[in-house]
Amino acid sequence: MGFTRNDKGGILMANLLDFKENDMLGRVTHVDTEQIIIEIENATVMNKICVGNLVAIETAKQHEKLIALIDKVTRKYIDNYVEEDDEIDEMMVSSADYIKVSIIGTYHSVYGSAHDLFKRGVEIFPQIESKCYGISGQNLQNFMNILGKDIDADKRLKIGSFMMDTAADAVLDGNKFFQRHAAVLGSTGSGKSWCIANILEKASVLKYTNIIVFDMHGEYKSLAEGSEPIAQRFRIAGPGDLEVTKPDVLFLPYWLLNREELLSMILDRSDSNAPNQASRFTLHIRNLKEETLKREGKTDTLKTFTVDSPIPFLINDLIQQLIIDDTTKGVGKNGATVKGEWEGKLTRFISRLETKIGDKTYGFMFQPTDEAQKYDWLGEVLCRLLGYADGEKGIKIIDFSEVPSDVLPVVTGTLARLLYDVQFWMNPEKRTPFTIICDEAHLYLPVKEDADSVQKQALYNFERIAKEGRKYGVSILPVSQRPADVSKTILSQCNNFIVLRLTNERDKGVIKNLLPDALKSTIEFLPLLDVGEALVVGDAILLPSKIVLDKPSDAHKPISATRNFWDEWDNKEPDNDAIIEAIEALRKQCRV
Repeated sequence: MGFTRNDKGGILMANLLDFKENDMLGRVTHVDTEQIIIEIENATVMNKICVGNLVAIETAKQHEKLIALIDKVTRKYIDNYVEEDDEIDEMMVSSADYIKVSIIGTYHSVYGSAHDLFKRGVEIFPQIESKCYGISGQNLQNFMNILGKDIDADKRLKIGSFMMDTAADAVLDGNKFFQRHAAVLGSTGSGKSWCIANILEKASVLKYTNIIVFDMHGEYKSLAEGSEPIAQRFRIAGPGDLEVTKPDVLFLPYWLLNREELLSMILDRSDSNAPNQASRFTLHIRNLKEETLKREGKTDTLKTFTVDSPIPFLINDLIQQLIIDDTTKGVGKNGATVKGEWEGKLTRFISRLETKIGDKTYGFMFQPTDEAQKYDWLGEVLCRLLGYADGEKGIKIIDFSEVPSDVLPVVTGTLARLLYDVQFWMNPEKRTPFTIICDEAHLYLPVKEDADSVQKQALYNFERIAKEGRKYGVSILPVSQRPADVSKTILSQCNNFIVLRLTNERDKGVIKNLLPDALKSTIEFLPLLDVGEALVVGDAILLPSKIVLDKPSDAHKPISATRNFWDEWDNKEPDNDAIIEAIEALRKQCRV
């Protein structure tokens, strides 16, 4: 271990990065603001140099070294290597060995009163002929340990180990990871669900964890089961839950939706009478909500409520008002009967609304329980989701697997909006932060240009959270196998990324556009990652790193493991009785 000396020659401290002569790679021959070229002088190290390895470059300051990632390694006398308009590659075609590196930060052996500090960015660029060293062995282990040493013990989120040094823990800053939005992205089967289950397991040890998981396929059911559950599970009501309900079944009644969300489901905007239908619909809903407030004696609320306020009313009362409009005759001159102002203009609208109400797959919304029609019901439900009740967990899994795909965006968007609005209107001193994990985000958070009217309602709510949520203690964590199909606005607001294996060029292109220029070369690793390996980039980790993710415990593994087709075809006979049962479940639209 080397030492740093002060100006008078006195020894200040041991230097954790101690380089010997055989660690030296060579010297800087080219410098620009994005990358540096190093000519290799120590030919014996060429067979040890790999793309992705770390190097340290000396600067004019004795106690500083630049830390860089190797982007390209070039053997001497390469023919036909020159690429058009690539000046750097032209320079690399010569009778010497070169490596091209991108600077990612600066190591300070002394920084004010601090010691052994790694900071992102560059304060001073290296000079030509500056010495460069490979970081390996004990130096690599020491450097990896530096990355997480300044994160307080109670803020450490250990998600795995570094691929460059598996003995060193990969630790994220838990505050920065959740407060500034994060995304978990990767192809199907790459380990996204394991990654989320791992994060939830680590977060569950905190006293008042507050995470809500939007589970699209029931994958995280295991986290709420067994002898040591770490989550509370809820399920959006299916057709089989409309007559006999259970405590863990959630209804999201129609009166929770705002005017635009309801109209996006019912109104046909190509209908010539659409403006009339929307007008009468809006008027009657406002009047019905006003009647509820008067009945409940909510005098203060009555003064300022709007048609979008989540206030219960009966859908049958709304239909009756619309029918009256649609059938009432007008009065002409001398009392003669004439066609009414709204007569016949609402018929198709009423028909579409009645169809939705009668469809049991929409029962969670249009056929709520009597309890869900009470004024105090909303407060009780949101206290269960955002608050803490005796015996309940801080991680809430909400299973959307029985929600029809055509209304999935409205349902997820409505719930997210309600959670955010409650946080927004809460006394700032009494807020506790929470995170919404959006599993399979591409299903309901599409690119805006590709979204239909229903999806745009959900997008607006989630994009609002992405842009403004941090101020109010709300963050989102989208999870997707198709980043190219997820809202660019939402991904651009994420400051942390855990990227597992990705092979699709469009998806890789999205990630590339989200990374700083100095890190864009790192996405070329993505197709080569194995299951459970990831590239982690963002504010929560100082060094963009390839990481082997920890696996969740067996009790909490998500129900998403890839099936072993060949083995099962050889050992497991198809069950005809199970097929018959599944057909009846299909007919009933209920698995129970």
